[in-house]
Amino acid sequence: MEQTQSAPTADRPLKVVVYSDDRTVRRDVMLALGKRPAADLPAVEYLEVATQPALLAAADAGRVDLFILDGEAVPAGGLGMARQLKDEVYRCPPVLVLIARPQDAWLATWSRADAVVAHPINAVALAQAAAGLLRTRLALTSR
Repeated sequence: MEQTQSAPTADRPLKVVVYSDDRTVRRDVMLALGKRPAADLPAVEYLEVATQPALLAAADAGRVDLFILDGEAVPAGGLGMARQLKDEVYRCPPVLVLIARPQDAWLATWSRADAVVAHPINAVALAQAAAGLLRTRLALTSR
């Protein structure tokens, strides 16, 4: 899984991978972010994944701009998957983790997640966090 992630460009939508074994969580994330999480960003294209192998395949395929991982996913939780992605993906795109308990914030630090948002999903908080990570990604890759 050492593939370099390709840089986003203005001529393609931003690709966001949403990982959860719960389709309701995936739906809520995509509804909260909509077609674009902020007016100054390009449109967003989603890839829903429900299993660890599907998440790793998406990472291997490249061209991901943001991973949103459910910390409560089973059997492979989003916090452990965040750490694996950060360890194994060269120039790993930003990772946002959804956590159910405030006590899990320390695990998010361990996982090297770039941002954390609590369950239940607050659309404004999620959109702000995702937009900030996507802006940073665009700024870093446009240099």
